[in-house]
Amino acid sequence: MNQSSSSISLSDRQLRILEATEKQGFVTIENLADEFGVSAQTVRRDIIALSEAGHLQRFHGGAGAIGRSETLRLDHSHKERMNVADKKLVAHEAAELIPDGASLFLDVGTTVEYTARQLNSRHGLTVFTNSIRAALAFDPKRHNVTVLGGRMAGKDGSLVGEEIVMALSGLRIDYALIACSGVDEKGRVMDFDLSKIAVKKAALAISDRKLLLATQSKFGRTALSTVAMISEFDEVISGQGGGR
Repeated sequence: MNQSSSSISLSDRQLRILEATEKQGFVTIENLADEFGVSAQTVRRDIIALSEAGHLQRFHGGAGAIGRSETLRLDHSHKERMNVADKKLVAHEAAELIPDGASLFLDVGTTVEYTARQLNSRHGLTVFTNSIRAALAFDPKRHNVTVLGGRMAGKDGSLVGEEIVMALSGLRIDYALIACSGVDEKGRVMDFDLSKIAVKKAALAISDRKLLLATQSKFGRTALSTVAMISEFDEVISGQGGGR
């Protein structure tokens, strides 16, 4: 019986195997063994465990990323540890664009959470978010933070629901900082959770400037449904410097 993604505890090496598989599409046992300085059998056991948990596809001599219409459905703690350097670059670039005193919407996701920590160094922000974790990154003595109430959508502290969409519809904000699961070859910014997509769209509709936060690992990936076209964003922040 396959282990679920919530029951497997991933080691740092297994997380790095997942990162390599996501970036390259296919990895070989031989190259991974050389990179980590371990035996091929050790890498093979890691790949078997990851395959049984549904995180990648196991092939003879290596492993491949899950099909292009899928995504790694890892626990929040695992996602937070993946592509950390890239997420911090995105967070830094995004925070540099937000002036003191601005009003903004913060989406859900680990990249947004890193961005929230960076934004806490600003002064006098008015923040609306459906991410409990992002909200907790701010000092309430320095910022006015509102958590938009709804139903819990996962252990990551994300909230969704018609209440949030309705609350956003009555606002006007300076910036919307939006995350995604992928950006496909046609330029469609995509996600898997339709309830979260509804919130993202509502935030985009009321914002003066629209910022997409997406590490390079998100490009070339697809998901269930489209949030917006990439051309609809004023800035695409991917950690490469300068935005779009």
